[in-house]
Amino acid sequence: PPMSTPSPSPEPHPRDRTGEPSVAFVGAGPGHPDLITLRGLDRLRRADCVVHDTLVCPELIREAPAGAELLPAPRDERVADPGSVTGELLVALARGGRRVVRLKGGDPSIFGRLTEETAPLEAAGIAYEIVPGVTALLAAAAAARIPLTTRSGASHLTILTGHEAEAKPAAIDLAQLARLPGTLAVYMGMARMARWAADIVAAGRAPDTAVAVVSRCSRFDERVTHTTLAALAASASSEAWPTPAVAIVGDVAALRDAPGAASGPGRTAARPGPLAGKRVLLTRPEGQGEEMAAAIERLGGTCLRVPVVRIGPPPDPAALAACVGRADTFDWIVFASANGVRAFVEALSAARRDARALGTARLAAIGPATAAALAAAGLVCDLEPETSNSEGMAAALLPTMRGGRVLLVRADRGRDVMRRELESAGHDVTEVAAYTTQALPGLDAATAEAIDRGGIDWITVTSAAIAESAARLFGGRLRRWRVASISPVTSEALSRLGIAPDCEAAVPTAGALVEAIVAREHAAAAR
Repeated sequence: PPMSTPSPSPEPHPRDRTGEPSVAFVGAGPGHPDLITLRGLDRLRRADCVVHDTLVCPELIREAPAGAELLPAPRDERVADPGSVTGELLVALARGGRRVVRLKGGDPSIFGRLTEETAPLEAAGIAYEIVPGVTALLAAAAAARIPLTTRSGASHLTILTGHEAEAKPAAIDLAQLARLPGTLAVYMGMARMARWAADIVAAGRAPDTAVAVVSRCSRFDERVTHTTLAALAASASSEAWPTPAVAIVGDVAALRDAPGAASGPGRTAARPGPLAGKRVLLTRPEGQGEEMAAAIERLGGTCLRVPVVRIGPPPDPAALAACVGRADTFDWIVFASANGVRAFVEALSAARRDARALGTARLAAIGPATAAALAAAGLVCDLEPETSNSEGMAAALLPTMRGGRVLLVRADRGRDVMRRELESAGHDVTEVAAYTTQALPGLDAATAEAIDRGGIDWITVTSAAIAESAARLFGGRLRRWRVASISPVTSEALSRLGIAPDCEAAVPTAGALVEAIVAREHAAAAR
């Protein structure tokens, strides 16, 4: 989209005087957010502005501080020197002493227009640093489980581009490279793969030279394919290898029979573990799936995050503020979800109040995740029912009071069981919607393509609202996937939609849901 250049700050920012470079070129790695370096993550977490490549994963960009300015790097290829346009943007952002991070895919110095982007900074006298990253080639070799060099034969490694700049004065000397006893790595070459593969053969490499093509390395839809130069030269289409992709050419690419190595056309490079090779679609709201994703990936699976609902502000902020203002008048404050805890605490903070404002009110959480959210906010959970649902909470509360006053903090939609049971027992119940649950209106084309290209083994469903939104968004796809439900209430919602869950968590937590998936996989393997 069009982007206006920020105006320079009129006065230098005090941070100018620390001597810290104003701009950091940070290598984001090949795709997965955990492949950034510690230094790169530190720079990102302290940035005031982040200018990022479009292929950098959103989870990594979200590591920037709240309030940081996030800008996609200009991508107008009609400009003679797109890199200099980005460099001028960095100059404008850096003036005034703000910390600017230029977040680049892979490593900034490998085919990343680094010189073009740093030249304007040097001309303006703005200090910068370069934080190296895991380049696509190193990650691709790891994904294919092949070495880039060997003592026995591959003593030379050459990185070349399959898409040279038009104004470049000299072409790559393939004849010389073909004679070297080593490995060739081709970046950005899938659109012209038949041409460069044929050129390498014509330059002297044997047609049956092994090639490993690694597409979308470390991402959900990562693919590793083993082929030969001759097969690539004869190929008429690059559709099998969505970008970004790297081709590794040489004898090392034939070393794929090592234990755990991927083989065959289009195989995903499976990590070891009970979920090896399994693709799991996570549907929780943005920013809330980290624990589950980490657990799945530790067990060998890969995750695609598609939040099917958004958590929005309360429908009536004044009503929530009023409840916060008289929190000390209640005997119990009952939280129906972790999102409710977070919204209530935010409202408490917005009113410039803290836990003292709760007076003698006791706090109840409907389940372990909600209790954990209270603990994270520095609040003690006084009651957690044995059964994590509205019926269980009502049964646990009833013996604790007579004619009590209860504040129920919940979403704008959901079951009405708890209020009705408490009121029928003579209690005074105030309900307040602390947040809204908004269904995602539709899937964007890139997400739908990633789902269909990568394939899904499991989908996680963690609430009734998510079940309804997922059924609408994924339609018939959902019936081809195995479904993991976090609770009996969620399973009931799925059943109403005509979907039978394949497993259900023993308790409604992310860890228990992953354990249920693993148990189901073990049972399937044993049959």
